[in-house]
Amino acid sequence: MLYSKVTPEQKRLKLRELLASGTVQQFPGAFNPLSARLIEERGFAGVYISGAVLANNLGLPDIGLTTLTEVATRAGQIARMTDLPSLVDADTGFGEPMNVARSIQELENAGLAGCHIEDQFNPKRCGHLDGKNVVDVETATKRIRAAADARRDPNFLIMARTDIRAVEGLQEAKDRVRALVDAGADAIFPEAMRELHEFRAIRDAVDVPILANMTEFGESDLFTVEQLRAVGVNMVIYPVTLLRSAMGAAERVLDELKNDGTQQGQVDNMLTRARLYELVDYEAYNQFDSSVFNFPIPTLHASTASKESA
Repeated sequence: MLYSKVTPEQKRLKLRELLASGTVQQFPGAFNPLSARLIEERGFAGVYISGAVLANNLGLPDIGLTTLTEVATRAGQIARMTDLPSLVDADTGFGEPMNVARSIQELENAGLAGCHIEDQFNPKRCGHLDGKNVVDVETATKRIRAAADARRDPNFLIMARTDIRAVEGLQEAKDRVRALVDAGADAIFPEAMRELHEFRAIRDAVDVPILANMTEFGESDLFTVEQLRAVGVNMVIYPVTLLRSAMGAAERVLDELKNDGTQQGQVDNMLTRARLYELVDYEAYNQFDSSVFNFPIPTLHASTASKESA
């Protein structure tokens, strides 16, 4: 009932354990708190919170328009709904190194297990679009160093994302990830890798966990967990998969409502009322209410009669 009983500190320890387990951990992207609960129920290792999804839910493109407050608030709402560790996309850290430092502490306060910070120019753009620009290595490492220095919980995961592969090539990506690890990154997110051997090259370049982004309609093929394990990947995210699926279903229902005047043909595809109540733990709230309100509530008439007889 209400929120997770697992503390943020415990979730951060769990994330560290998962990344050190030697297996590939799958983190589907939650687009709201209830979807995070569904991810947990289905047996996944953790929850990913995409910056693109947070922006899109506000009706905005993924170009750095969301604020630290918006991201920390929504990410915190998602993270507190699940016992799983949640990793959030912190874009470029929302500013210069001092802003990055504050961002880390706000995300810690919100209950996240970790975040990733990228090396694009601010404002950024979606990692699988052309025309990206990356900052120089000094600026990129200052962001990561500020993040690592600012955290108060040493288990809060600082992941460095680099977009340099699509801009300057694989060799530059290998050089960049080494510098980011030297600056304090606990893990590496090499964005927009095109081939499996490129993940292997990043794996060979650093000795920290690496993440693979299996987003649809992007630069990477949708490699399987087995394929990614074979090249040394530790974590795989599916950032927009659930949002795309939900919005696709919503489009189909709206089309049917418009064309047929009823949603009847789509009812079998919907989450039932009973299933929704199960996900939100309706029965636990009901039992809690019963245990609190276990006495008769006097009516106005009864109260008045009591006064008159007194």
